[in-house]
Amino acid sequence: MTLIHTYLDYLKYQKRYSEHTVSSYNTDLLQFAGFCHRFYPAVKLQDVDSKTIRKWLVALVEQNHRPSTVNRKLSAVKSFYRFLIRENKILSNPASMLTGPKAEKVLPVFVREDDINKLLDQHDFGEDFIGLRNQLIIEMLYDTGMRRAELIGLKQTDINLGELSLKVLGKRNKERIIPITTELARKISVYIKVREEQFHGGYDRFFVTGKGRPLYPKLVYRVVNKYLGMITTLSHRSPHILRHTFATHLLNRGADLNAIKEMLGHANLSATQIYTHNTFENLKKVYRKAHPRA
Repeated sequence: MTLIHTYLDYLKYQKRYSEHTVSSYNTDLLQFAGFCHRFYPAVKLQDVDSKTIRKWLVALVEQNHRPSTVNRKLSAVKSFYRFLIRENKILSNPASMLTGPKAEKVLPVFVREDDINKLLDQHDFGEDFIGLRNQLIIEMLYDTGMRRAELIGLKQTDINLGELSLKVLGKRNKERIIPITTELARKISVYIKVREEQFHGGYDRFFVTGKGRPLYPKLVYRVVNKYLGMITTLSHRSPHILRHTFATHLLNRGADLNAIKEMLGHANLSATQIYTHNTFENLKKVYRKAHPRA
């Protein structure tokens, strides 16, 4: 087994990273290994020096990769060599002193409150199973801020309608509890009833396809993209936009940042603080519009 495969197994079984994260590390590290083999075929991966890694970073920039992408790939390489130190394969990390290109600060994109309310309160999704499911997908992503993978992995036993809460299995298998509204609980109950009438059980996941099988990422994306396209001109209409919208709307209405951090499942508060920039931008617009000397 190669060093990369050993490292990926470590991420998957010991660090309990998600399949998506492990797949991303695999892609980045294989790309790095391919570069090293192409230009330095006689050098083993554990013997690569910082100059080689720096040349790879330059090549990525010249290929017009975004700064965020280059930094993600560099992070994967740094983490890989930290693992090799842990396994006593090398003595020092050749990537430890390297830095990637400065990334532009991009504010999270979100849907306006009026638009999302118009979609959920006025649009006719239909009374059949698919319509009810699609509406619940949109509403649950927006009402809870959960990730697409968390939505797909949701089980009926994770939902407690009596306590108006649901349990989410997030990154690195960390569980968190998210409160839900009485209206969302009502729609969940209706969905469960219609789903039972149509499929009579026999499934593990809460959300299923029209054939009773578990949802898959592309289907969730298509559902969200379709309905957000009815209310917004945003070029990005992914499920993650509803997560951004959830956090931004809560902040705009005065929610505590630490509470939002817990509901989003962020490991560090710094990841949540990016949403405060959207709130500040909103305050600036109000100031410029309202202040007589603005």
